[in-house]
Amino acid sequence: MKKFFKILAILLTLLIGILAIYYFANNEELPQGKKGKEAEALAHKMFEAIHHEAFKNTEIIEWNFRNAHFYKWYKQQNKVEVSWKENRVILNTKNITNSKAFVNRKKTDDISLIKKAEAYFNNDSFWIVAPYKVFDAGTERSIVKYKGKEALMVTYTAGGSTPGDSYLWFLDENYIPTSFKMWTSIIPIGGVDATWSNYTTTEAGILLPTNHRLSLFGLEIPLGNVKAYNKKANKLAHKILTAIKHENYKNTTFLEWSFGGKRSFKWNKKLHVVAVYWDDFKVILHPQDLDKSTVYFKEEKQEDTDEMIVKRAWDIFNNDSFWLVAPHKLFDDGVLRNLVSVDGETGLKVTYTTGGSTPGDSYVWLLDKNYVPKSYKMYLKNGRMNGTPATWEHWITTESGTLLPTNHTFSNGGSLSMGAVKAYN
Repeated sequence: MKKFFKILAILLTLLIGILAIYYFANNEELPQGKKGKEAEALAHKMFEAIHHEAFKNTEIIEWNFRNAHFYKWYKQQNKVEVSWKENRVILNTKNITNSKAFVNRKKTDDISLIKKAEAYFNNDSFWIVAPYKVFDAGTERSIVKYKGKEALMVTYTAGGSTPGDSYLWFLDENYIPTSFKMWTSIIPIGGVDATWSNYTTTEAGILLPTNHRLSLFGLEIPLGNVKAYNKKANKLAHKILTAIKHENYKNTTFLEWSFGGKRSFKWNKKLHVVAVYWDDFKVILHPQDLDKSTVYFKEEKQEDTDEMIVKRAWDIFNNDSFWLVAPHKLFDDGVLRNLVSVDGETGLKVTYTTGGSTPGDSYVWLLDKNYVPKSYKMYLKNGRMNGTPATWEHWITTESGTLLPTNHTFSNGGSLSMGAVKAYN
């Protein structure tokens, strides 16, 4: 027995020695950062890169933490379903006393389950949305020069389960987080690395990680099938499409219209080829392959196609077709949908993150009682319009059975006619 304890003591001594060596080799002191305008500006650049505005409006986020804790977060309702083993808690994140706990689907008054769910959520939600929380109440931001590069230090002075923790975020050239170092109360070694990559671009338009790897013994944190979506906004968008007979629009072959009497169009939607007319020009435009486009001047075909004229036709088509068919594009790739309130009305905010001439523009649609768009407010990324209203009016049912507008009116009294609008097969 003495020999056993002697061997055990030797092993414990070796283990302590190994841990001590590991600690002194890997422990880093918390670096000192510089607070101020530069740090705030860097944090804002990161916010824009990860689409923070979309995060603010996201309705539901789903993920799990190492396949052990499972979450469905109704963010706008300050409510999250937390499940583990046989337990399920409906956690009210604003007023924990309104939370409910269940064991094997039966309600229980066990308060400890609610407190455990809160602790799980505080920790596990950090690993999914931490970059979106750098301006939360009780946070401080500073810039740290680390190995010749600028990094963003975020310190949590209050809130959560472990106030006082600090995280040093490393960003790529587009200001998207790629990793961080942490100094936390639950990890005795300072400066442990964690990746923040393997992103998924969710339906709600926000970037969320799907797993992490820590430098601490190669620990991995998988986050499961990460989702973020806007169920209520999608439901309203589908009501709009039903109201304007979108299925008929999808099956329409030809569209014809004009734009304020200045330009006119004939669009073969099936082939995605459009004839664009203005002044003495006609361009047979191939939007998906501009090199195939041809240019006519006074009805004569140019032997050497003028690329500037083709680009002009492309810009005209992108702008002018939007004023005809924008409500039919609510579920295009790169489109974000959110609900907003405007003067007591529920509106559908649509943001175009890709495509067209000006990605980043937003439009808030206001609807009549039948869910047909009656107007929108425009928020252009270039700042020229910030809530400028325009009507969508004089809708007609076309030969192909879809609904299209024929006129728009602006707040200054001006109007924009779409001419003799046609849609047929």
